[in-house]
Amino acid sequence: MMKSMTAFGRARASVGGKDVTAEIKSVNSRYLDCTAKISRAYSFLEERIKPYLQSKGLSRGKIDVYIGVEVLESEGTEISVDIGLAEGYIKALRELRDRFELKDDISVMGISRYPDVLAVKKPEEDAERDWEMVRVALDAAIEQFISARESEGKKIEDDLRAKIDNIRALVDKIEELSLGDVADYKVKLEERIRKMLSDNHISIDEGRILTECAIFADKVAIDEELVRLRSHFSAFDEYADSSEPVGRKLDFLLQEMNREINTIGSKCNNSNIARYVVDVKTELEKVREQIQNIE
Repeated sequence: MMKSMTAFGRARASVGGKDVTAEIKSVNSRYLDCTAKISRAYSFLEERIKPYLQSKGLSRGKIDVYIGVEVLESEGTEISVDIGLAEGYIKALRELRDRFELKDDISVMGISRYPDVLAVKKPEEDAERDWEMVRVALDAAIEQFISARESEGKKIEDDLRAKIDNIRALVDKIEELSLGDVADYKVKLEERIRKMLSDNHISIDEGRILTECAIFADKVAIDEELVRLRSHFSAFDEYADSSEPVGRKLDFLLQEMNREINTIGSKCNNSNIARYVVDVKTELEKVREQIQNIE
């Protein structure tokens, strides 16, 4: 099954007194390019995101991950007051007040803003516990994200199969025309050679004439190119049925298809074949554009 590189997934989970939101979105990219943003207090988990996505089978795409964490319940956070430091600040402020006859506006809020008067003591950090908390929401978002990739990938796959089938039909018409085209070329070439020899009163072995005509006629034959094209069509079917990421393989395969059809176009002088070659190249360009979306 083909998977699209463009998708979005979002999920929320409440774990251990925290509300966790995970969002994943991606666009096309030649390789896996992952950027993760997590609430500042949990930024130490960012480096674990990309390997985790890879473990879920994601191999291509520019992926942006956002994880937000909102604390719903306190986890034993304690706030303490440095009484000695607060007394020192108050004493100094009163001296300023008396010495310069200033307005007495000393207040609790004012004193609490001075450095280190209030100290916040948080529970010890537990990286594994926090990762498990984040992973609950992340897994749900990844599941939705992959499902969206598969759904979009199925639509692209159906479109690609239809286009390849159309190209197959065009190649069949090219082959049908080429069979008669080579025979006609051989006859016309033989006639031209015989006329040229006759006009110049040159005598040559009959077998030699037939051999040379057969050699030149073989140069415009496209049997090998047609065989390779059909081999590429079979490879496409195998890739399309594979459960592995096939975007890069399909991209290379398309280059080979283009190479063969270009060779066919350069060999054939038949105007009808030339039109079919143009039609095939047009379809291959449409296939190329679609393949850029495949993982």
